[in-house]
Amino acid sequence: MGLFNFLKKSPAQTPSFAGPYKDDSTNLIYHLLFCDNPDLYRAQTQQPYTYPFDIIFSATSSVADLQKIIGDKNSDPRIKVLAYNRLLASGHKPSKKELLAVIVEVGLDEGLDVLASFNNGTARYINHTGKILVWETTDDAGANKITSDLFANSQHIVDQIGPWDKPRRPNPTKGNLRITFLVSDGLYFGEGPMNVLFNDPMAGPALATATSLMQYLTQKSLHGTK
Repeated sequence: MGLFNFLKKSPAQTPSFAGPYKDDSTNLIYHLLFCDNPDLYRAQTQQPYTYPFDIIFSATSSVADLQKIIGDKNSDPRIKVLAYNRLLASGHKPSKKELLAVIVEVGLDEGLDVLASFNNGTARYINHTGKILVWETTDDAGANKITSDLFANSQHIVDQIGPWDKPRRPNPTKGNLRITFLVSDGLYFGEGPMNVLFNDPMAGPALATATSLMQYLTQKSLHGTK
């Protein structure tokens, strides 16, 4: 079964965030997808911090502390990315290349569509209108099968390219598409014209599967799955 929420925070509760959407809370959620700014997560987390945030936000956390989060089967993939990023920033290269998230951004005439799929089966979809769909279910057989296919196709891409060693770029413009991979050793991505990437032998299968996942999740929402 699926759990969907359309999130909208009060403007009074949400700081101003630059981004592709008119609403600050939507821009915040967009930036949170990429797990590259722990301060955004810190601002959204109540104190006193409990596990795993006490480790993530502590300046004195050890490599062993961060490895505890990474090795925890119950850890949210986004928290694992934050832990991996802490390790990378301190010069510790991970022992394995783990793909944790696939994010597809599509620049449409009306705005930016974004699908973020995580390796535990959860997902986020931000429509160009700014509406947000949250999929928190991990036991939906249909969604899990498409997610598994998406990660298999995405792993094929990750195996053939390298991580990006610069700050994350602004969102793609109209007509362009970007597929981003959050991996234990950094952020990987490919970008180009929409029609070119959908027909690319390497990127095409992953993008087709991401489209199937987006359609599956939105259909579940339209049919009122709770």
